[in-house]
Amino acid sequence: MFGSGKFTDEQIELFDEVMSTLLKHIECTARAAFGSRLSRLPDAPRRTIRLLAFDDAPEVAAPVLEHSPRLDEASLAENARTKSQDHLLAIAGRIRLREPVTDVLVERGNNAVALRTAGNGGASFSAQGMSGLVRRARDNGALAMCIWARPDIPRETLLKLFVHASEMVRRKLEAADPRQAALIRSAIAEGSDELQSMARAGSSEHARALAEVRSLHSGGQLDEARVLGFIGEKSFDKTAVALSLMTDLPIGAIERALIRSEPEQILILAKAIGLSWDTTKALLTFQPGSAQESQERSKERLEECFASFLRLKPNTAKAALQFYRLRERAGRDPVY
Repeated sequence: MFGSGKFTDEQIELFDEVMSTLLKHIECTARAAFGSRLSRLPDAPRRTIRLLAFDDAPEVAAPVLEHSPRLDEASLAENARTKSQDHLLAIAGRIRLREPVTDVLVERGNNAVALRTAGNGGASFSAQGMSGLVRRARDNGALAMCIWARPDIPRETLLKLFVHASEMVRRKLEAADPRQAALIRSAIAEGSDELQSMARAGSSEHARALAEVRSLHSGGQLDEARVLGFIGEKSFDKTAVALSLMTDLPIGAIERALIRSEPEQILILAKAIGLSWDTTKALLTFQPGSAQESQERSKERLEECFASFLRLKPNTAKAALQFYRLRERAGRDPVY
C-alpha cells in the first residue's frame, strides 16, 4: 500500500505509468474511490495525482485538490484558472494556500469560494488578493465578517473595508459587537476617524513607525528621499506618519488620502511640500487597491495626474493645504 514508505522511486514510477493509463478507461465512481484513497498519501504517484486533480468530475478531483501533498503550487494555480467552481472550492480548503493560488481563487471564485478562502487560516494573500477580497466584501456581509476576523489583515485594508462597505454590511459588522455599534456608525459617518484611531492605537507596527519617523523629523532628517524609501518598503504607517509631519496635517487625513482612489488631494499635498513628480507618482501607485486597475487604465490615470501636477502652481497647492489644515483641526486625529 502506498504511504508505507517501502516502495522505491522506480516502483512508484512504474505504478504511476500503469495507473495514469488505466484512469482514462475506468468509470467515474471507481476514479473517485481511487482518488480518495490516494489523496493524503505523501508518496502517491505524481502523474496519477495530477490526472485525478484535473478530472472534470468534481467528485473525483475534490479530495485530491483539497488534501494531496503531491500537488505543487503551479498545478494548483493552473487548476484554479481552468476548472469548475467545485474544483476551486476544494482547493480553497487546503491546509496551506500561498499567494499565487489565493490570487486566482479570489479573482475567479464565486462567493462560496471567496468565503472559504478568506476563512482558511492557512491561506496567505498578496496585496492584490486582499484588495480583491475587500472589494467583494462591500456587499457581502458574511465575507466582510470573515475578513474582519482574520488576524493578518493589514490595518489599511481594514480601514478600506469599513469606509466603502454597503449599509447592509455595516449593519452586520455592528451586530457582531453591539457595544461598538454606535462608535462604528459615528466613525463611518465622519470618515472613519474613530475607527482609524482605534486601529492605530492597537497597532504595534504603527507605534514603531511613529517612533522612527518622529526621530528622523526631530533630527532634521525627514525629507523626500526618506518618503520614497518608506514607499519602497511598502510601509503604509511610515509613509502616512511622514506625510503627516511634513504637511502638518492630522494622521487620519493622510491615511484617508492614501486609502481612497481619488488622486487630487495627493497631488495638492505633494506639490505644496515640494515633492518631485517621481515621488508623487510613487504615492499615487502606492494607494491600496490601485493594483486592481488594468495596465491601460493605470497608465492613462497617471498621464492625467502628471498633466494636473504640471499645471498646479505651488502657491495654489499651499493655499489648499492651509484650507485642509483649518478643516481638519476640528477633528479628533493628532498631528504628529
